[in-house]
Amino acid sequence: MSFSVRDIWFKGYRSLRSIHFEVGDLNVFVGANGTGKTNLYRALQLIQAAAQGSFAHELAREGGLAAALWAGMRPRNEPARIHLDVGLIGESARYRYRIEAGLVQQAGGVILGTGFLGEPQVKVETLKFSHRGREQTLLERKGPAVSIAGTDGKRRPFGVPLLASETALATLHDADRLADIAAVRRALLEWRFYHGLRTDRDSALRQPCYAVTTPTLASDGHDLAAVFATLVHIRADSSALEECIDEAFPGARLVVPMPDRMASFGMTFPDNPKRVYEASELSDGTLRYLALAGALLSARLPPFIALNEPEASLHPDLLVPLAGMIVRASRRTQIWLVTHSQVLADAIETFSGVPPHRVIKRDGETWLEGLRLSGDFAEDD
Repeated sequence: MSFSVRDIWFKGYRSLRSIHFEVGDLNVFVGANGTGKTNLYRALQLIQAAAQGSFAHELAREGGLAAALWAGMRPRNEPARIHLDVGLIGESARYRYRIEAGLVQQAGGVILGTGFLGEPQVKVETLKFSHRGREQTLLERKGPAVSIAGTDGKRRPFGVPLLASETALATLHDADRLADIAAVRRALLEWRFYHGLRTDRDSALRQPCYAVTTPTLASDGHDLAAVFATLVHIRADSSALEECIDEAFPGARLVVPMPDRMASFGMTFPDNPKRVYEASELSDGTLRYLALAGALLSARLPPFIALNEPEASLHPDLLVPLAGMIVRASRRTQIWLVTHSQVLADAIETFSGVPPHRVIKRDGETWLEGLRLSGDFAEDD
């Protein structure tokens, strides 16, 4: 089953006090440093982490829940929690997944329940299904207790109580009994986040990789050579890739040898067309552009791609060709792009007709220019 993201609601996470809006096929967020663009990107990663079972670990890596919580004022009786909510559209139905995380409860200096002081605690988790006006709660978790909907629509307790660091979405694996839950989990796990594409000398992008047919680039890009080899030698469909490389590096050519046990790639350039420059020899900007080409032009795109500042290390001349690749990919999948570059955002608008969302700070919270509290945008946005 294929899913697309319909809307998001993030609350209480870093600079995201409470923000809700609908999501399109191509979503571009542009703004200055410190406005919270990356928090929008990171909140989506945490939703995927809930499906992976690494939600608490990801928050712990950020410095613990106390560091990740909204630090501004909140209503007196409102608990300090991170609230992440995403709406998904399937082929004939809608789903909504929500997770809330809070601090360990204490009384008189004594920790109540299980967990470590400072550890992120999953307090609430729900997955709801709606179809033709009918809504059903498929999964509901409050504290350690989890209930699921049976085939008769009635909710029943499921399994043993969960630890506060565990997520129900990652724990429930019974695909026969829980087909909808399993389908949503698979959809979230298919998302790709491209941010830390390293280009230093020890980067995996510069190394050959195992020659295994690879239709989708991994988030760290370690299988880039296999993605290129799949396009060139298995699919025999590398015209889009070649076109985008020529737009960025006129006269240059991507060289992908037929692999044996390992796959590799290199490039030739017009000033020395007989010399193949291996991946280990390419400049950081050239290699990063090729990695983004592998992410956006691979044989099978994931249902959702998030890019965080893809312009980093790129020469300004590469931004317009990058915009073309992003727009091309948005015809096959959903794109969520966070960028500092107004040039990149403007080029994407020129090619697609989709205006970027300007990210601003409003009384200390991240907001989108023109966004109404209802979750839609003013007509002049």
